[in-house]
Amino acid sequence: MTVRPPLVAAVVLCLAGCLSPEAAREEADDQVYALVAERRAEIFGDELPFSLEPPTNSLRQQVLRRDISGIKDLDLLTCLVIAAENSREFQSEKERLYLAALDLTLERWRFGWQFNLGGGASANGSGLDDGAAGLDGDGGLSRLFGSGGQLVTNVGASLFRAISSGDGWDAISDIGFSFTQPLLRGAAREAVLEPLTQAERDLVYAMRDFESFRRDFSLDVARRYYNLLVVRQQVANEQLNVDDLEVLSARNQAFAEAGKLNEVQAAQAAEEVLDSRNRVITTEANFAAQLDSFKLFLGLPIEAELELASGILEQLAQREEAPDFHLWSHQELVDWARNHRYDLLNALEQLADADRRTRIAADDLRAGLGVTTSLGASSAEGRPLDFSRDRAPWSIGLDLDLPVDQLPERNAYRRSLINFEAQRRSYENEFDAVLVDIRDTIRNTFSTRESYKIQLNSVSLNERRVLGANMNLEAGRVETRDVTEAQRALLNARNRADSELVAHTLALLDLYRQMELLTVDESGISVDHERLQAFAPPAPAPDQEPRPEPSDEEEPKE
Repeated sequence: MTVRPPLVAAVVLCLAGCLSPEAAREEADDQVYALVAERRAEIFGDELPFSLEPPTNSLRQQVLRRDISGIKDLDLLTCLVIAAENSREFQSEKERLYLAALDLTLERWRFGWQFNLGGGASANGSGLDDGAAGLDGDGGLSRLFGSGGQLVTNVGASLFRAISSGDGWDAISDIGFSFTQPLLRGAAREAVLEPLTQAERDLVYAMRDFESFRRDFSLDVARRYYNLLVVRQQVANEQLNVDDLEVLSARNQAFAEAGKLNEVQAAQAAEEVLDSRNRVITTEANFAAQLDSFKLFLGLPIEAELELASGILEQLAQREEAPDFHLWSHQELVDWARNHRYDLLNALEQLADADRRTRIAADDLRAGLGVTTSLGASSAEGRPLDFSRDRAPWSIGLDLDLPVDQLPERNAYRRSLINFEAQRRSYENEFDAVLVDIRDTIRNTFSTRESYKIQLNSVSLNERRVLGANMNLEAGRVETRDVTEAQRALLNARNRADSELVAHTLALLDLYRQMELLTVDESGISVDHERLQAFAPPAPAPDQEPRPEPSDEEEPKE
């Protein structure tokens, strides 16, 4: 019966130290979210909220619960929010970032003070002889230092008694210290801290990759949204064309009935109306199909009613003119990409990681030499706090491991050199590919801008052509076919102008993304105008010739 109190105390102490699954999850989230916020502030200088948990009341859930039937005035920001809520790929990228930060918490823990606490109870005997019962508990403290040294301390206490005699409990306690320090192999701080260093770097890489993904993902949403706006505008253009042709057809029919126009021209106008109405039906069906595909992409129920916001294309047409990036020299593009592209920064720093690992592999080729010291003390029986120097054993020694038969270490070192060269080639290839993409996007931005200007002129010309054709038709100098051809040319010009406007907008957004000038936050997609003004090439002076567009023969200067 006397064994029960200390045993109960040990069990209670053990249970009190247990971490519940809910508490473990909350503790991990708190540490990870703090690390992500800290790294984001260091790298990007902002504070964008980050959470692994899906929203509790997303728009999709509201539609499924019939809280709302659909979304009116759907703008790009709302599309970005909905897509991020429902995208499986977006969630996977968030989890990848979370796990990188979680790995870092483990490596930081490895280099911190580590505690342990435990205990046990036992009873033993032999046949009918007297048995004994015992309780023991111990606690420890250890730490790995950047020098490779490891300190371990331990404190323990034991209670025991003879079962048959009924004597009281006797106590013994002990305490011990040990310290090991490598002097050659494994003593380099760089080698000791490699797991922690790599975990820190991996979080930085994951943060940049996640930001690049957010921008690519947002640009994909914008591309789908703007192209949908173009199709909707085509429906409006087709309907406007029908309205104009119906006016023409009614006029011609009235003239034909009055004997002022032959039936052929009246039939031409009526036939053109029918053809135009058919195009309206076809375009509306195309818009409905693309709208359903957009709902699927956003993760919304197909039955959800979506109404795109109005006036978006007009806003795009009124934006400020972008800088002439095509005036940049090749070397300016090289310098910008090297200093600002997140993927290139990652690749360059991963090259430094590979170089560091070659030095660590070289350190493993050295001889192993370490010093080990230990000190312990035990108390007298029944007096757990009575320690004597006579019961305090100590030791100090050297451990030598000569570098003999090091084929595994030799192969690991040679492999690290090959991996470094492979990483260097990968960086050079990625650097060249990035420059090709940037140069191609600059050319595309310039060409779509000029094409849009040409199409605006085409719209203006065809509007005057339609006006002149109608006036000449009134005067009897042209036939109905001339008016309908002018109307069709105006329709095509309007459709091409809308398409080129969106194409130029998307090309410009893509260029901003490639130049790392695109910002995606709670306000939507925007451009970092401060950096844009700071790094945009100056316009040539009036008395200077503009610099020519970089030729493909120029090579990057390393």
